[in-house]
Amino acid sequence: MSTAPSTPPRSAPPPLFGGRPMGGLGVPTQKAKDFKGTATRLLGYLRPHRAALVVVVLAGAIGTVFSVVGPRILGLATTRIFEGYLARAAGTPGAGIDFEYIGRILTTLVALYIIGNCFQYLMQYLMAGIAQRTVYAMRREVEAKFDRLPLRFFDGRTHGEIMSRAVNDLDSISGTLQQTLTELLTSALTLIGVTVMMLTISWILTLVTVLTLPLSIVVVARIAKRSTKRKRNSR
Repeated sequence: MSTAPSTPPRSAPPPLFGGRPMGGLGVPTQKAKDFKGTATRLLGYLRPHRAALVVVVLAGAIGTVFSVVGPRILGLATTRIFEGYLARAAGTPGAGIDFEYIGRILTTLVALYIIGNCFQYLMQYLMAGIAQRTVYAMRREVEAKFDRLPLRFFDGRTHGEIMSRAVNDLDSISGTLQQTLTELLTSALTLIGVTVMMLTISWILTLVTVLTLPLSIVVVARIAKRSTKRKRNSR
């Protein structure tokens, strides 16, 4: 009497903790349960670096100012080229493009962009140092905490859970401090600088842009929502 071949045992799924696989890999990032409390504790770790953070903000502001002023100065060169072309087309005696003036403008632009990039580099360099020192202090506290915990704490948890809290979570904090905060600061300063520059050029065009921007966002959001629904229905 023949027997049916036995099916091979299925491999056990990776151990879960906190609703995610071991090590926190392969799943989207979860939201913090207490965002306000977490942010307050993080600010407490950043408090010893207040002076360096002030320098970071100032460096980012100066670098953004140079980056925003650059296109405005470049517009002066464009205007001078256009005026020289029109004067030459109209037959004005001695009219032409003032290459000496344009050369001075381009030299000024190169200097502005170099200075702006130097300040941006200074901001990122200082923020990287702040992030590393902050995470180093956290790692020391985690190590001290592990030394105080009883053995039953480690027996009741997987190695992946402990490693995730000691390594992956702290690496995420380091990346957030070093990249996300600098990008957020640069984006905010750029938005303010561009708005001020637009107001100095034409407040009417600035008002039109500010009023149409929310409408564009709403239209794009609706189109994206409908396209997502159509893709789901087609499946």
